Amino acid sequence: MDQLSDDVIAFLSEGTRTAMLGYVAADGRPLVAPVWFVVDDGALVFNTGKDTAKGRALRRDPRVVICVDDPHPPYSFVQVQGVAELSEDPEELVAVASRAGARYMGADKAEEYGRRNGVPGELVVRVRPTKVLKAFDLAE
Repeated sequence: MDQLSDDVIAFLSEGTRTAMLGYVAADGRPLVAPVWFVVDDGALVFNTGKDTAKGRALRRDPRVVICVDDPHPPYSFVQVQGVAELSEDPEELVAVASRAGARYMGADKAEEYGRRNGVPGELVVRVRPTKVLKAFDLAE
């Protein structure tokens, strides 16, 4: 599967699950970092600083993997392998930061989060899936 199915989108969009982003360091080491994300038009989307380790790595090599899990019984996870597309568009920066703020901090904090994180020096990262793996209700 190379796109997000309806059941995968529902899982990814539920609650405030944090994604674990896997990417490659300049020396080839695999690295993992948590990210707040939203699902948008078949992609996982988040903001990060242009000059952070993630930002530098994604500009150098856009191949990534994202894993989101439900750590509660009966346990589930989705893994999205893909390619990161980067944008510095000011409107998109604010829109994505605001949506993430609403999801993780609450609707009343969305505008504040969008203003704080939708600024020059930030990137919008849009991960387009190339492969999607899912396993739901593993302990049933």
